[in-house]
Amino acid sequence: MLTVGAIGGLGLTLSDLFRLQARADQKNYDFIEAKAQSVIHIFLPGGMAHQESFDPKPYSPIEYRGEMKTVKTNTGEEFCETLPKLAQVADKIAVIRSMTHGEAAHERGTHNMFTGYRPSPALTYPSMGSVVSHEYGPRNNLPPYVCVPNVPNEFASNGYLSSSFAPFSLGADPASGGFKVQDLNMPNGVNDQRFARRRSALEAVNDYFAKRDKSDNVGAMNTFYERAYNLISSPSAREAFNIDAEPAAVRDEYGRNTAGQRLLMARRLVAAGVRFVSLTYGGWDMHTGITAGMRGQMPALDQGLSALIRDLDRAGLLKSTLIMVSSEFGRTPKINPTAGRDHWPKVFSVMLAGGGIKGGQIYGSSNATASEPEQDPVEPGDLATTIYHQLGIVADKELMAPGDRPIEIIDGGKLIKELIA
Repeated sequence: MLTVGAIGGLGLTLSDLFRLQARADQKNYDFIEAKAQSVIHIFLPGGMAHQESFDPKPYSPIEYRGEMKTVKTNTGEEFCETLPKLAQVADKIAVIRSMTHGEAAHERGTHNMFTGYRPSPALTYPSMGSVVSHEYGPRNNLPPYVCVPNVPNEFASNGYLSSSFAPFSLGADPASGGFKVQDLNMPNGVNDQRFARRRSALEAVNDYFAKRDKSDNVGAMNTFYERAYNLISSPSAREAFNIDAEPAAVRDEYGRNTAGQRLLMARRLVAAGVRFVSLTYGGWDMHTGITAGMRGQMPALDQGLSALIRDLDRAGLLKSTLIMVSSEFGRTPKINPTAGRDHWPKVFSVMLAGGGIKGGQIYGSSNATASEPEQDPVEPGDLATTIYHQLGIVADKELMAPGDRPIEIIDGGKLIKELIA
């Protein structure tokens, strides 16, 4: 009573005390004020070419720069001509032109970008979305971590964390006709009363087994069922997935295509309370005909992504929503004999916006041929540490892996202070 009273005299409520105690639960970690409440991670599988997107080299020989021209941004920088709409909102975004790692295989590069770690045969690391789910849990009866439309790869999941922190998958593409999220509605013939009876019966069975089996599988399944019940029984939570409720003009602004509708769904989800949305679009492994490939896929992304930034800004949500666009690596400096580019992890680009990120800047640079970083190299651990910092998560906090092994969320990552507003 005396302790609580003393703290109350300092202007802290009992709930504040519990929150601060929870923050200091492990090793007295420093408190970080969260500037971002949600993340939208747009992953472009295959390895998007930095030269034909955020880091053109107009003064290099044609065998390096490729066939495409550039476009001026509203901040005076240059993007590739594939990004004319994003160039008009460049004052709200930050581009890292010096991302680097050493993994030229798709799977290993993907692991780096989803977890912030190099792959290890000894341990499966959790994705950023699963770490956020672990640290913060659900909000507004919605899953904390959602993949659109499906879990894109094995590295986007929970790793060594409990399977209760795995992502929720839509199971269908929002751009498809008659879009409907799998298992979101009650089966035919099941009304609210029958639903409640089923839930009560299941809880009794689960309680019996939970007392006899302390394994992760039982606890995780109970958590899944509880969250599923909360989602199904909450009309407002279910409505977050109802993309048909969007005005036609908004759907048109994003684009009536795969990229546009997935990005619009992501906006609906973070606005409703989902903490981390991971979505994929396209195939960017362009070993052949890269000019035609980029001209075919990039316009939809350019339209949808610029619409997402404007839409979040209009709604006052850009400050609290961090957008990240990444790929597993970049492409080779020189055009190959089949008019494409091959895998190149030595340098590539990542785009960030919102969530307390300082817009209108280019961080780091590649050299004249876009073959390696020239200034301020950024590794996946540095990027992940910065994302976690904006969410109020201490990146070197230790989580418990199997066998009671303490593992840091990110080992050795550096906070990129220049990116923070």
